[in-house]
Amino acid sequence: MIPLSVLDLSPISAGSDAATALRNTVELAQQAERCGYRRFWIAEHHFVAVASAAPAVLIGQIAAATNRIRVGSAAVQLSHTTAAAVVESFGMLDAFYPGRIDLGLGRSAQRRGIKPRDPAKPRAPRPRLSGARSTVW
Repeated sequence: MIPLSVLDLSPISAGSDAATALRNTVELAQQAERCGYRRFWIAEHHFVAVASAAPAVLIGQIAAATNRIRVGSAAVQLSHTTAAAVVESFGMLDAFYPGRIDLGLGRSAQRRGIKPRDPAKPRAPRPRLSGARSTVW
């Protein structure tokens, strides 16, 4: 038998919302598992009519709702997060669901008209919210 996978973007249908799209994705993963698929991939996209902008969160939900199918990212976009955050998030997922989590990395498409940041130059300080606490409870 050829091992097959499913790739889903969590599309938001016209007249629907992100919550429905995410529920549909979890249900599709459950169906894929019942049908014997080997992996269920989530693709990270931003600013379009899909609900898969946070693949680690969605992968955790899918892994919790299934038993055997491997679940992974079809390219976490490293231009939108830090490598350390990705490693820590996927390490935690693997701790909860040993041997079932796959990590794919990508650089993402360059946005038109925006030059990539020069890694040799320090980042500009980020604005702080008034009254924001520096400790996470």
